[in-house]
Amino acid sequence: MSKQKKERKLKIAMLGHKRVPSREGGIEVVVEELATRMVRMGHQVTCYNRRGHHVSGKNFDIKNKKYYKGIHLKRVFTVEKRGLAAMSSSFFAAIRIAFGRYDVAHFHAEGPCAMIWLPKLLGKRCIATIHGLDHQRAKWGKFAQWYILLGEKMAVKYADEIIVLSKGVQSYFWENYRRKTIFIPNGVNKAEKQKTNEIVRKFGLVKNDYILYVGRLVPEKGLVYLIRAFKMIHTTKKLVIAGGASDTNEFEDELRKLATGDERIIFTGFVQGKVLEELYSNAYIYVLPSDLEGMPLSLLEAMSYGNCCLVSDIEECSAVVEENAIIFRRGDISDLKDKLQMAIDSENLVNMIGSVSAEFICNKYNWDDITKKTIDLYYQ
Repeated sequence: MSKQKKERKLKIAMLGHKRVPSREGGIEVVVEELATRMVRMGHQVTCYNRRGHHVSGKNFDIKNKKYYKGIHLKRVFTVEKRGLAAMSSSFFAAIRIAFGRYDVAHFHAEGPCAMIWLPKLLGKRCIATIHGLDHQRAKWGKFAQWYILLGEKMAVKYADEIIVLSKGVQSYFWENYRRKTIFIPNGVNKAEKQKTNEIVRKFGLVKNDYILYVGRLVPEKGLVYLIRAFKMIHTTKKLVIAGGASDTNEFEDELRKLATGDERIIFTGFVQGKVLEELYSNAYIYVLPSDLEGMPLSLLEAMSYGNCCLVSDIEECSAVVEENAIIFRRGDISDLKDKLQMAIDSENLVNMIGSVSAEFICNKYNWDDITKKTIDLYYQ
């Protein structure tokens, strides 16, 4: 790559996320972290946002802006129905990007990649980031699974480069399509611990008084295992489930019903900002019992606050934590119960793991390095 070519500033379009700025999911965080850094590097970045309300309700809607931290924000037509919002918004975003003056079209997630052929046909360099094998997620019906799988195949055929977040997904693309991919993980920022304030007032929580889960309330996150296991352990600590539903409240209602009768279990709903920072800062341990992940940003964030983490043994979690966490067998409620009880009874172990987690994770996953690697792909 010539120095002159690399010094040329790029016009970049991103799509596939819900909204920026937002914490509706991990993809939104990734897009914001990358885009803000790319703007600081002198590139022009446009993010195509969905219309409509926040997935956790209109109370969390953010005022529409044309610019955010130097990122140009554009809203696209969106059909606000389950399964159609992502499909329709990415469809119209891809059309606008294809006919826009951009050097690079960066697609985030598999489903939006169903339209990757159009910007490619019109001369854009097309990058696809696969945040996870979305067609495997339990929440999708048959048509949505078919469409997401179509997006995966279009990415394989038309993307100039495919970015994956885990070695497991990298192996999947090679074994199924003989398609080479680039492994660039997510990053994390160094966290500043917060004292309890808001969480005392809102939920009656104090430091080290609770076990924490943060994330969407969807089946593949393993929350059924967590609630069942927690109900069997002996502790006065609480279980805090922090997050909102995705698309419908059906699964959240199921979880609340499962938790009925145990007053130690607290559902906070969607959280962000100061409340989320306080929850991470003061948890006794953080738990992520997932069956399926892309690369769990909440796990990186929990470790950046110096938390001892308890995670399932799926590759996407175990590769992140290495030896710096407690690990249980995926889907094994009995093993999860035993590991929870062990953590409750072994404060020294929890403190020892937590004491090294922040430095370990922040050194391993640095957003500035990750942005540079992504930009390098844009130029190739």
